[in-house]
Amino acid sequence: MTPAGSSAGLLIGTGIGQGIARGPVARMSPPPAAPVAERSSLAPEEETARVAEAIRVVAADLAARGEQAGGEAQEVLEAQAMMAQDPSLAEAVEAKAAEGYRAEWAVHSAFEEFAEMLKGLGGYLGERAADLNDVSQRVIAHLRGLPAPGIPDPGHPFVLVARDLAPADTALLDLDKVLALVTVEGGPTSHTAILARSAGITAVVGARGAAALAEGQEVIVDAASSQVIADPGPEQLAEAERRIEQRSAVQAAPVTPGALADGTPVPLLANLGSPDGAQHAVELGAEGVGLFRTEFLFLSSDRAPSVEDQTAAYTELLKAFPGKKVVVRVLDAGADKPLPFLTNDEEENPALGLRGIRALLAKQEILEDQLTALARAEAAAEADVWVMAPMVSTVEEAEQFTELASAHGLKTSGVMVEVPSSALLAEPILQRTGFASIGTNDLTQYAMAADRLLGSVASLQDPWHPAVLRLIREVGAAGQVTSKPVGVCGEAAADPLLAVVLVGLGATTLSMAPAALAEVRYELSQHTADSARAAAAAALGATSAAAAREAAREALATQHAQ
Repeated sequence: MTPAGSSAGLLIGTGIGQGIARGPVARMSPPPAAPVAERSSLAPEEETARVAEAIRVVAADLAARGEQAGGEAQEVLEAQAMMAQDPSLAEAVEAKAAEGYRAEWAVHSAFEEFAEMLKGLGGYLGERAADLNDVSQRVIAHLRGLPAPGIPDPGHPFVLVARDLAPADTALLDLDKVLALVTVEGGPTSHTAILARSAGITAVVGARGAAALAEGQEVIVDAASSQVIADPGPEQLAEAERRIEQRSAVQAAPVTPGALADGTPVPLLANLGSPDGAQHAVELGAEGVGLFRTEFLFLSSDRAPSVEDQTAAYTELLKAFPGKKVVVRVLDAGADKPLPFLTNDEEENPALGLRGIRALLAKQEILEDQLTALARAEAAAEADVWVMAPMVSTVEEAEQFTELASAHGLKTSGVMVEVPSSALLAEPILQRTGFASIGTNDLTQYAMAADRLLGSVASLQDPWHPAVLRLIREVGAAGQVTSKPVGVCGEAAADPLLAVVLVGLGATTLSMAPAALAEVRYELSQHTADSARAAAAAALGATSAAAAREAAREALATQHAQ
């Protein structure tokens, strides 16, 4: 991943996915003009009532957009609707109105102060400031009787360029018109990136030089190389068209089970954040689920959901995969996902604190309820349920979780390998549990001591780094020694070239956003197991992420030439 920057005709940001697109630029229409500190002729309670009504309408619109979009987009928009209705924001707006100001200024100033506070916190919360600004603009537009800010419609397909995109806009993009997204701000964990990834939209975020792109200017958006090329030449356009056609052919190819060229099976599974995306994943060829995140049931509440509510949600998902493996991760709370009933808000460094399995073992009743619900759901469906614990760092944690899962009637339990200690202890861990699944996002974060939510160290957040690959090799080798399956469910599995290397390092299954399945399936089909091992060895011998990527590519080219 390359730090944001630019040079003449070439803009660098963070690519989302492996897509490429070309087309003319269309820029987002500007938000409503910022209000001024204008005194009101109405009583403060009347201005407060105007704001309350506007927020109610905006929150309802966001929720309706989420219901229409479904999947991860629905979760994001429902979270934004909750943000709009935050009681602390309502109090701040009321205080501004009590000073005699109009509703528009009260909203603008209160929301801006709150957004600045979020920016100061940085990371995941810092990136939520853009979502709050969008809510503010929508509320102000409603107060003024104006349409909400939205996507332009130039009457032809276009590359959408914006400072940043709000979830409400990203979720409902018309993909017949929007060829690609380019944002000036945002990082790999911004909601633009999250939703672009889940929808398979070609995107480059955080390309600061994109602010200078002009309406109608021709660009190539190359997510695979994290580049935006302005005013491309004939050769660049021809190469882009070749890759676009090749990608279209791959996407349209018949769905087959994941396998290498020599027939070695590599099941390709889906990462899902709620039951909503299950059917779409099946249509795209998911052979099961490699990571079902259960946080969607917990994050929007101030208490843990009941066993009955959990059972219903899990059963809905499992019924979409009869006879297939579904790997369910128990609640992964803490760090960027604090929960008032589980985690400690006062930790100075929550990424290294009470999170994942540590938090669940500290409040074991929440874990036991979840295991009970999963066992009941498995009994009500025909899927093969595998359950795994997040953020395992010791052999003892693996043993405790395996024993608890077994006591609740769940026959297959395993661990997420996300910290270096569990990678280095993979063999004794796998001797005590059923499988391992490597979460490359967090494993990279902890191996490189680079917060994955912090844009300033995004260049270190690259799973191609040989240090990360060596940790993955440890887990793959342990799987072979113990005859236990080893999956990869982090974003690394969605990179077609890296997917081949992961198989060469010992991964037996790969799990990813459903939109990535076709390209990974195609790339695996072009290489044998021997080629994958040769590419892995070449990457391991490099000293940087960029060198590892190039070494793997050259090794595969050499294998093909032989």
